[in-house]
Amino acid sequence: MTAIPPGQVTLSDRRTQRSWSVELAPYRLAAFPITQERYAQVTGQWLGASPGDQFPVEGVSWMDAVRFCNALSQREGLTPAYRLDDGADGIKWDTSANGYRLPTEAEWEHACRAGTTGAQYGHLDEIAWHRGNSQERIHEVGGKRPNAWGLYDMLGNVWEWCWDLYDAEVYGTYRVLRGGGWFDERWSCRASVRRRSHPTFQVDDVGFRVARSIAR
Repeated sequence: MTAIPPGQVTLSDRRTQRSWSVELAPYRLAAFPITQERYAQVTGQWLGASPGDQFPVEGVSWMDAVRFCNALSQREGLTPAYRLDDGADGIKWDTSANGYRLPTEAEWEHACRAGTTGAQYGHLDEIAWHRGNSQERIHEVGGKRPNAWGLYDMLGNVWEWCWDLYDAEVYGTYRVLRGGGWFDERWSCRASVRRRSHPTFQVDDVGFRVARSIAR
């Protein structure tokens, strides 16, 4: 887990042409997406259309990711961040918990940018697997250059689930995805790009990484 400093990030949505700023307290974020090996260690399940211990886990839904966070917290003696009831509508985030959780999309973008202001935090081919250089397949985590805060694969390889609802009035329980994936064109692998999907959706270019709040 990497310590992420506090800060402010401005999010934007192309569909609504809306922008909004979010103030962030310090937090911790995994340096890598969760791998297939780590997912199996915690859950006992191997997920991935292309098996590989150090490949990002994919074919994983938002619901799967939330359950993983709680299981990892329990494994390490931490307080689970999520209260799991029936379905995505019943999941509540206990913000006082010290366990693992999904990052908010503001936390994700702040960490991805790592103090930069451009579309990417470096030359795209050096930092990300995308359709132009991936041979249209997933790759092991950590194979590209990290950003200034030591985070790998923030762009490309797999899209990453975030905690947030995308737009509850229009899309109901759909959750936010960030970062772009190995099958995406270059323009999709940008710090500001937002995607959405149903919390039970599973596909071979969607994974996640975990975060933790820092006790005050």
